[in-house]
Amino acid sequence: MDIMNGLGYIDRADAGRRLASLLGSYAHRPDAIVLALPRGGVPTAYEIATRLHLPLDVLAVRKLGLPGYQELAMGAIAADGRVVLDDALIFAAHVTQPQIAAAIARESLELQRRIRLYRDGRGDRSIKGKVVILVDDGLATGATMGVAIQAVRSHAPGGIVVAVPVGSREACEEIEGLADVVVCMLKPEPFEAVGRYYVDFSQVSDDEVRGLLARAASMETKKWATV
Repeated sequence: MDIMNGLGYIDRADAGRRLASLLGSYAHRPDAIVLALPRGGVPTAYEIATRLHLPLDVLAVRKLGLPGYQELAMGAIAADGRVVLDDALIFAAHVTQPQIAAAIARESLELQRRIRLYRDGRGDRSIKGKVVILVDDGLATGATMGVAIQAVRSHAPGGIVVAVPVGSREACEEIEGLADVVVCMLKPEPFEAVGRYYVDFSQVSDDEVRGLLARAASMETKKWATV
């Protein structure tokens, strides 16, 4: 990896700072909001939101891992129960319906746990009519981002912008067909795992997510207090 030549990132925050430089047209817009896909997307989204002076929140979605290969997504699920499945992969891997049902049930429980933990009593933000900037730390299959876009689209946003530091060319092309704007800084070929393009790709903890959301909320409150 050659970070100096733009072929990777130090960490998720570094990626967010670089992405923010490409999203300047959305800065200070009262009709825009940044939504992060937790957990990995939160540090990246935090940097974008703070630099563009936009509100930050999370959109809870979960990958449905292929049995025996959990890092490979056979689909994804949103908090509202919306499910997207990769039928071709499921057929090729001989995944059974009971296995799919078990994965959906397991990840649904984790989604609800995260929502309770991350929101800390805060209600959902209205995104109707708003430009929603969806952020993750990378796109491998695009399944998780795809279900996130569908979930957001159901709330009649003013537009959907997907911003990711790195993604496979196939996933980015698929997402381009679903979102209004896609900003993907790196599309390496051949594509390897998302973590390959970071020096530090350590797991993001629940406490880190909560801390970043709290800091963003505090800055938002201070901003309104000075208006």
